[in-house]
Amino acid sequence: MKVAVIGGGPAGMMSAITAADNGAEVTLFDKNEKLGKKLYISGKGRCNLTNDCSARDFFQNVVSNPKFLFGAINKFAPQDAVEFCTSRGLQLKTERGNRVFPVSDKSSDVIKLFVAELSRKGVKVCLNSEITGLQCQESGFLLTTITDMLYFDRVIVATGGVSYSATGSTGDGYKFARQLGHSIVELKPALCRILCKGVKQLEGLSLKNVTLSLTSNGKTIASEFGEMLFTDDGVSGPTALSLSSRINRLPKGDYSVSIDLKPALDSEKLDARLLRDFSEKMNKDFVNSLDSLLPERLIKIVAQRSGIPFDKKVHQITTAERFKLADVIKNLDFPYVGLDNIEYGIVTAGGVDVKEINPSTMESKLCKGLFFAGEVMDVDAYTGGFNIQIALSTGYVAGLSASKI
Repeated sequence: MKVAVIGGGPAGMMSAITAADNGAEVTLFDKNEKLGKKLYISGKGRCNLTNDCSARDFFQNVVSNPKFLFGAINKFAPQDAVEFCTSRGLQLKTERGNRVFPVSDKSSDVIKLFVAELSRKGVKVCLNSEITGLQCQESGFLLTTITDMLYFDRVIVATGGVSYSATGSTGDGYKFARQLGHSIVELKPALCRILCKGVKQLEGLSLKNVTLSLTSNGKTIASEFGEMLFTDDGVSGPTALSLSSRINRLPKGDYSVSIDLKPALDSEKLDARLLRDFSEKMNKDFVNSLDSLLPERLIKIVAQRSGIPFDKKVHQITTAERFKLADVIKNLDFPYVGLDNIEYGIVTAGGVDVKEINPSTMESKLCKGLFFAGEVMDVDAYTGGFNIQIALSTGYVAGLSASKI
């Protein structure tokens, strides 16, 4: 059984290793000069390989089509990914949020493990080898490169998305899928910055334990709790990245990015806190009374939004003004512009429609012998190692299925 794998990321490498381990003659094609180019920059160069959580927790972190992934995750779970690496000599560690990294904090060590395993399994690796055409024939597939036309019994497409195109993710797999009759769910940026107006003066300010929401006409559409960071034209950080993946398929509309600066306090408790703070600073100017409640760089913008004059003495502030201030603290909003360019999303949402793929085998329902793995499909998850695990799990299933006679 001759199997071609197109794409040398985690999904492609796992596909190739698994297929070869089950007796197939495997050739792995990658257009780059080395394998795992996007994996190299993952986790800020540390490679958050997986998330060592339960299956239930895992699926709660999958944004698009979690049910489609049930079989793949159960066949090759996060714990299997850990065992795959540690049994081959790579030491791992688990950090906050069950995030698994190599002890060395070097993504290159993960890539070296995969490259060594590919060699040990006898996989032929063709670097700098862009596949320019993929044709389905009666009993197999014809792959075209710049210099050759090659025949294979089965093909696994693991070309990734379109984010970080410099790593080779340029959407080739979508082209192949379309040519062979597949539908492509509209591509959207995921795990990216959220752009909004009016934040330039807050650039570089990070906040912890806040709730970041997208709202429309005062109604909350989606929200995330945790850490965030202001940029020159929007918000980033863990809450923004997760929120972006939940709102990237919304229709166009009039939205706002809203921040609850004190989510642990309801309106009544926040008012009690304000009364306590004000009682200690009764003769101060209003603008100088918020330093124990808010970061310094937020004080002026919150004070301005409250409508209370900066130089008004604290003891002169009315109950209505205090309520307005509390509302601003609980709902500091900025006009929503959109999501960052898809090029800068950590992953691509959308892709080959999973309705056209057998979830038990990753084989196309439209073209026998064609398989898909990883980000090229319409599957994506939050940060924390979930997306790489999806690549490994679907790659394992695709490789196993493609190698069966």
